Amino acid sequence: MKSVSHQSSLATAVALHRAGRVQDALAHYRRAAAGAPGDPVCGMALAFALSELGHYAEAERGLRALASRHPRHCELLDLWGVVLQRCGRSTEALVATRQAVTANPAFVRGWCNLGLALLNAMKTKEALQAFDQALRLEPTRASGHHGRAMALQHLGRIPEAVDAYGAAIAADPKNLETRSYRLMALHYLDGLTREQLWAEHQAFGKLVERESPPSPRLRGTGENDLKSRLRLGVISPDLRDHSVAYFLEPLLAHLDRESFEIFLYHDHFVIDAVSERLRERAHWRHLLGLSTDAAERIVRADELDVLIDLAGHTGLNRLPLLARRVAPVQMTYLGYPDTTGVAAIDYRLVDAVTDPIGVAEALHSEQLVRFAPTAWSYLPPASAPAVREGAAGSPPFAEASGDGGALERAPVFGSCNNLAKLSSATLAGWAQVLQAVPRARLLLKNAGLGQPDLAAELRRRLAEAGIDLRRVELAERTTTVAEHLAFYDRIDVALDTFPYHGTTTTCEALWMGVPVVTLLGDRHCARVGASLLTAIGRPEWIAATWADYVATAASLAEQRPSRASVRALMQASPLLDHAGQAARFGAAVRSCWVERVAPNPLSTPQGPRRVGGNPPHLGDTSSSTLAA
Repeated sequence: MKSVSHQSSLATAVALHRAGRVQDALAHYRRAAAGAPGDPVCGMALAFALSELGHYAEAERGLRALASRHPRHCELLDLWGVVLQRCGRSTEALVATRQAVTANPAFVRGWCNLGLALLNAMKTKEALQAFDQALRLEPTRASGHHGRAMALQHLGRIPEAVDAYGAAIAADPKNLETRSYRLMALHYLDGLTREQLWAEHQAFGKLVERESPPSPRLRGTGENDLKSRLRLGVISPDLRDHSVAYFLEPLLAHLDRESFEIFLYHDHFVIDAVSERLRERAHWRHLLGLSTDAAERIVRADELDVLIDLAGHTGLNRLPLLARRVAPVQMTYLGYPDTTGVAAIDYRLVDAVTDPIGVAEALHSEQLVRFAPTAWSYLPPASAPAVREGAAGSPPFAEASGDGGALERAPVFGSCNNLAKLSSATLAGWAQVLQAVPRARLLLKNAGLGQPDLAAELRRRLAEAGIDLRRVELAERTTTVAEHLAFYDRIDVALDTFPYHGTTTTCEALWMGVPVVTLLGDRHCARVGASLLTAIGRPEWIAATWADYVATAASLAEQRPSRASVRALMQASPLLDHAGQAARFGAAVRSCWVERVAPNPLSTPQGPRRVGGNPPHLGDTSSSTLAA
């Protein structure tokens, strides 16, 4: 039984929590829980606050104790499952969320969270069934439609996923997170024009400006604008062992600390060895679970000069925060292959291959800054193995030689790209490649392909594209990065996807000595492969048509360039010129700041102010022989 004082503590805690003062609320939650031991309401409230502050282990211990006393309390079991997921204990999380819906089969939120737990466990078809059950109980449940869309996207059923995101938006029109997920999914679709994509991003920008209008509370310009050291912030949920970090870390490692003071804003529950390395080079802020208002207070307190977003419309983004204009200069880079549509984001860092001059500008709310020959700076994992000449054959990729003697390995085409990128156009193109090289095999590897439902769905789509399944092997994600990179030993030629190219996968293939063939498109996501191959001096691996793609793939399968030579191209390219790329990156950031902020352009140490185009001191990085 809760006493009046404990009820008062709980009420105070809730009021503080709603005001965004979670840390202040915590002491009151603890007082309420201590005064009512075993009470599920007080205990759950405390655990929720602890989890928002990142104290997952403590939250989990409290919920575990409560669950033993209340084994059929569906909301308690549901919250326990969510916290277990945040602790990285996915198997236990799945058990707890199943128990929640068993205790109350009409618990709609429980079915949605069970669906998410099943997605994390790569049980995609079961996840879809859980979301469908939630929608049977509550047809207008926005989170049910959103989760269903995520499951469909995992299965590669992109048109259906886009429709499901649309249903979620219809149920909750102001949900910016779902709108971002839908924008991301649109890039996987065949047949959507770049003008249609631009219109969709414009619509998001108008909505976010209404929901999160720019704030006038900015540090004004003046004598501080002439300072030589800028306060540079980077905000992302991917400051961890993630593809984005592979391209960010070499820039931060070589950025001139006399010119920049770095602030990193991490927005994910995982903090790993990569996070720790990044944290050593900067002021570290953890924004996970914070409201936009609370995050805004933290960022504004740092009085940044420049803030760079690395997420765009990917998951857990903070675009509503940037829409409030929390820094005088705001930029976007790396994580998302398109404009954000957010007017308060001033610049987007790209290159002249991904975003051709005179073409891409009209499709962006940001000013494009082509700061280097290629927009990427790749850091090969320290655990990457040495290249080995000749792919390592294994069944079913070995067949008898023509004279009946020793086994002769067939050519192997492969891809480790996200399954959502395997569009119908991509699979049809790969079918043509296999027809052109009759002995060739296709090796596909990605997370979830060891799960029967996901593998069956992909095999169905491959068969529909005309690919003989006897010539295909599907492989599950490997445990370590070293194992993943060693997997490229089995691939002779890597096949890029279309219309959404690979970035990390292309760099990994090239680093392991595997040539990559890509098809040039008319937008950033369909030109990244071209940027990377141009950077290493292999524009002949960039195809203008599917016929060229097939011919290039067939030629590479026959020639099988030396793996050592391909890695050497990477080593000599701007991609691994970390110091040079960092210098160009830093110069671009300062130039953008000067362009927008400096009150007296002739007196700045960086030279005269210039409006529009590329930063004036970066040299000519705009030339490209590739057509839009």
